Amino acid sequence: MNYAEIKYCDIANGLGCRTVLFVSGCRNGCKGCFQPETWSFTYGKPFDEAVENEILESLKPDYIRGLTLLGGDPMEEENQKALLPFMRKVKKNFPDKDVWAYTGYIYEKDLLKGQRKYTEYTDELLSAIDVLVDGPFIEEQKDITLKFKGSANQRVIDLRKTIANNEIIIYDI
Repeated sequence: MNYAEIKYCDIANGLGCRTVLFVSGCRNGCKGCFQPETWSFTYGKPFDEAVENEILESLKPDYIRGLTLLGGDPMEEENQKALLPFMRKVKKNFPDKDVWAYTGYIYEKDLLKGQRKYTEYTDELLSAIDVLVDGPFIEEQKDITLKFKGSANQRVIDLRKTIANNEIIIYDI
């Protein structure tokens, strides 16, 4: 997997001060995407152990609330496979830090068992995510007043409660 960028102490992509990993690779191709260069799976730099360690180090301070995964799209099949071992390390070392993820795919239509983006890695990866912002960016529904999402169709899902209750629970911001 490649990554496009890492931001440290970011406050735009989830609650609190966060480390943000922008992965490369996205097949959605949303009109008006703010980072179309990240659609290519070969864009950016290799996501290797040195990069993983750099991110893990950045999560150590108490003022860092957690990690956000976006891109590109972390839920592309190739990215799920690459991210899962890393997320195991994150959760082992920082069980109290929260994880947000942004995907252009729709949780119940694309990511559940039997759906088009479901892989052998999906369930465990989703279990490591606390908040999932799902749905494609729709330029005609763009609204800059929305919190943590770009268009009105997207949802900020409390993934822990959603998995536990087997129904979509919107995150209370």
